[in-house]
Amino acid sequence: MSTLVYIEQDGKYLMLHRVKKAVDINHGKWIGVGGHFEEAESPEECLLREVREETGYRLTSWNFRGIVTFVSGKQVTEYMHLFTADGFTGEPLTCDEGNLAWVDKHRVLTDLELWPGDRIFLRILETRDTFFSLKLVYDEEDVLCRVILDGREWTEEEIGNAVRKPDGQA
Repeated sequence: MSTLVYIEQDGKYLMLHRVKKAVDINHGKWIGVGGHFEEAESPEECLLREVREETGYRLTSWNFRGIVTFVSGKQVTEYMHLFTADGFTGEPLTCDEGNLAWVDKHRVLTDLELWPGDRIFLRILETRDTFFSLKLVYDEEDVLCRVILDGREWTEEEIGNAVRKPDGQA
C-alpha cells in the first residue's frame, strides 16, 4: 500500500521527476509525492511522513480523494491512497528520489512524461470533488489495457481518449 499527493500552490502542482534511483519502476516519469506504508501506519500518517521526508514540508491541509488499484502484468498489485493538499509549512529540501519542481497544472498533462493511468486520475482530480475508486491494469509491456472507474469498465475508445495529451498526442 502507498500514498500519493498532489500539493497545490498558485495554480501549480509540486511534481517529482524520478531520475535519481538506478532501479525505479517510475524512472524518468513525473509523479506526485508519496511512498509505501510503514508498519501499522494509517494512510494519513504515511502521507505526512512521506511528504516530510521527500520535500521538507509539513502538510496543514489535505483531502483524501480516492483509491487507485494498480495491477501490473508483472504480477504486482498496489493499492494507492490518493490525496491533494493545499496547505503546508516548512522549507524545501533536496529529495533523494528525484528532482522536485512546481509545474503549472495545465502543463502537467501536456509537457510531462507521465504514466497513462496518471493522466486519468489527474483529470478526475480536476473534474470532480467526490471520492472515487479507480482500477488501472497494465500488461507485461506497461501498456494500460483496462480502466475501471467506480465499478464501470471503460471501453478502449474511452481509455484512448483519456490518456491522450490535450494536443492530441499519445
